[in-house]
Amino acid sequence: MPTTKVVTGKVRFSYAQVFKASSYNGGAEKFSVVCLIPKSDTKTIKKIKDAIEEAKRQGVESKWGGKEPKNLWNPLRDGDEEKADEHPEYTGMYFITAKSDRRPVIVDKDLEEILDPDEFYSGCWGRASINFYPYDNTTKGVAAGLNRLQKLKDDTRFGGDSGSVEEDFGDGFEDDEDDDF
Repeated sequence: MPTTKVVTGKVRFSYAQVFKASSYNGGAEKFSVVCLIPKSDTKTIKKIKDAIEEAKRQGVESKWGGKEPKNLWNPLRDGDEEKADEHPEYTGMYFITAKSDRRPVIVDKDLEEILDPDEFYSGCWGRASINFYPYDNTTKGVAAGLNRLQKLKDDTRFGGDSGSVEEDFGDGFEDDEDDDF
């Protein structure tokens, strides 16, 4: 039976807004994450494409008046074509932005809930449970809803060097107490 729900293979997370909702371009606040899917993961990509097709079928029946609209938004994007020039982590990846009005449950590899925002971050690897659905707003298309997330592996954080306190301030700075700022 066709389904619109997909549990991915191992993906890398980017733009993780999963502990606090945020607004984009003045829209409603949502929880969201970008899933970077290695192009080599053909099993996950096939599941996603099949789920998108099922969401399109549902959209034709319930939202788009019996036919598929032209210029339909597809949530599965090619990182090499759209982002790799300015974001090298998108090289060799497809990507999907998944959003939700509710905070997603986030677990570790042992299915223990992660509550610390420092434990789940942009750059770590894991799996995502997402659901595709048709929409009809000012544009028409298929979107990805965010259900749950599982962190499997740490990696370099995206978004700059976090460094350490020792690296930044451990140089033996001498404070001249006589100086007034």
